[in-house]
Amino acid sequence: MNILVCIKQVPGTNKVEVDPVTGVLKRNGVESKMNPYDLYAIETALRIREKTGGTITVITMGPPQSAAVLREAFAMGVDHGALISDRKFGGADVLATSYTISQGVKLLGNFDLILCGKQTTDGDTAQVGPEISEYLNIPSVSNVSRIVEVQDDGLVIAMDMTTDIEVVKIQFPCLLSVDKDIFMPRLPSYIKKQATKDREIKVITLNDLEDKDEKHYGLNGSPTQVERIFPPDANTHQEIWNGSSMELTDQLYKKLRELKFV
Repeated sequence: MNILVCIKQVPGTNKVEVDPVTGVLKRNGVESKMNPYDLYAIETALRIREKTGGTITVITMGPPQSAAVLREAFAMGVDHGALISDRKFGGADVLATSYTISQGVKLLGNFDLILCGKQTTDGDTAQVGPEISEYLNIPSVSNVSRIVEVQDDGLVIAMDMTTDIEVVKIQFPCLLSVDKDIFMPRLPSYIKKQATKDREIKVITLNDLEDKDEKHYGLNGSPTQVERIFPPDANTHQEIWNGSSMELTDQLYKKLRELKFV
């Protein structure tokens, strides 16, 4: 099986300044680490490869120093790595980021399975994985908590739907966004780290992509702009509604009117 894992380098601390003009995080000089959710995605890929054979490629988007997370993935046991890096990609929102990564995926070839972490700890949108699947025109499932069965033509997976667990089958090629604790991530191996220290990392720039229009990338291709970043207020209140689709639609409409959203 040909598996691709999308990973990201994120700040290792919450004490990160925000650029007042662009609204993006100032990452220069800030200690970084691999996004924790991506460790679960890598471990999922390794477990599936143990059953089916094949290869695992990791891809990340960021400045040159982001290659460090690819090296960490090599030390965990993945086979290949690619870095999408170009100044023209800087300042991208989730839509431009998803499009850029999808262009990089197309350049690398065809994959049976693409794995992403549920979300990143710096953005927390949980949107990039599903948006990549839309650009690639393949099915996707989020909140994947368990791989039930690996079959020749697809996967049977369990989704954590908050109030219950839903089990579905998804056909290859597909994209999964995995939740934490799907598997316990293994530690990087020092032996593998030494063995892969000189392994080639493919660097992808704008000129390598099929779509070379600068207006589709970075700040130019971002329809949304961050006005303010701040720690969210803790809110544990929730309402669970039951009923038919018509009843739930009516209840949702009344709630939106109550909150003065419509």
